[in-house]
Amino acid sequence: MVIYFRGCLARERLTAIEEATEKILQAAGLEYRVMDDETCCGSVLLRTGFLKDAERQIKRTGKMLQGKEVIVSCAGCYRTLNEDYRRMGYSIGVKHISQVILDLVDAGDIEFDKTALRVTYHDPCHLSRHTDEKDATREILKVFTDFREMEHHGRDSRCCGAGGGLRSAHRDISTRVASSRIDEAERTGADILCTSCPFCRLNLESTSMRVMDITELLSEIIREDKG
Repeated sequence: MVIYFRGCLARERLTAIEEATEKILQAAGLEYRVMDDETCCGSVLLRTGFLKDAERQIKRTGKMLQGKEVIVSCAGCYRTLNEDYRRMGYSIGVKHISQVILDLVDAGDIEFDKTALRVTYHDPCHLSRHTDEKDATREILKVFTDFREMEHHGRDSRCCGAGGGLRSAHRDISTRVASSRIDEAERTGADILCTSCPFCRLNLESTSMRVMDITELLSEIIREDKG
């Protein structure tokens, strides 16, 4: 059975992402489980230079996930479990939730109602630049929303300002970076800025437009009766 590895933010702070993800998985009839003793993947420790602490955390979590099939909400978890854990000898089958949803749509296991909402997409750095995953969420949004592309997107997407510990160490700079990205999103004429990472979702929160994780958006337009 596949494991839904929620990640620290979706598990502890942005619980609406966890709830939306589980609603989608259940609607698709996908068997999964969550771990009551889920721990951090170690991504933040790695990116901020606490390498010894990160190694200890990876060993702890790696033992729990070794040989398992895992779905993640967080772009940072996706990169870390795929790349850093593999370099340390762990074998974990990892898919980001956007990839899983696209597979479910293609297989006809879940359906969504098309919405007239105008939506633009912010590519998380850990997906687009670091693991070259820039298509899954975008393909979904193009089918089910009035999709508007920002000038800087895909591998050229601008950072949300949360990565590398910037939000914790230099909140003022992080806020300015996020504000610049919001300005770019607004220029598309979109109603909603959608992303596929809880860290981006948190840092891009805005009073001028609605910011949603892909799962939060899709959970609102699930077609309950596929017949």
